[in-house]
Amino acid sequence: MSAAPPDDTRAPLPSPLEAVPELRAAARWLIAAFGAVGAALIGGGPLVAVSRIDGARDALIAGAALLVALTGVTVAIWHISRVLVPPITTTATLADPALRPLRELIDAAPADFLGSAAESVADLLRHRAIAANIHRALLAEADPRRREQLDHHLLRARANIARTDPHIRWLLAMAHVWQIRATFHAARRWCLLSVALVAAGAVAFLTVAGQPA
Repeated sequence: MSAAPPDDTRAPLPSPLEAVPELRAAARWLIAAFGAVGAALIGGGPLVAVSRIDGARDALIAGAALLVALTGVTVAIWHISRVLVPPITTTATLADPALRPLRELIDAAPADFLGSAAESVADLLRHRAIAANIHRALLAEADPRRREQLDHHLLRARANIARTDPHIRWLLAMAHVWQIRATFHAARRWCLLSVALVAAGAVAFLTVAGQPA
């Protein structure tokens, strides 16, 4: 992942999007691992242990324990699979609470990330809003002198957009990766809960199945 957007005065840096395949590969590995756990829970071992369960009460406890363990596997796979779903990333996405740490990181040292193009993320994005406002005003203006002034301001706004566009593209790429990263971190926390559910369910099942008839 690059630390700053490409700049004409420096050699091109790797795109932040290069980190996406690695994150998704890690997600696929976790899905495969929990899938193997689920296959083991419904495999031959538990079925053999069922034959040693005596009584309706123990059967209900064993069934509930196995259900808890399988729920843990399902919860983990469900949340990990969200990492594989491509998020939609626009400039509006930058207002998402999940991207607040990224904005704060950039705003704390704008020169390191944005160079001389802007002093903050909001400053970087404002030129598009300015151009849109001028364009709307131009469409509603009938005075030729005022329209000429608006045309001049619109040309300046478009020049600023052209100057900041490479940084905005880099920022959107970074935001895209950041969204996937946030989803992956959330999935890892759910994995910890899932491991606890699987362990508790497996221990309860084996305890009941291992009791003498």
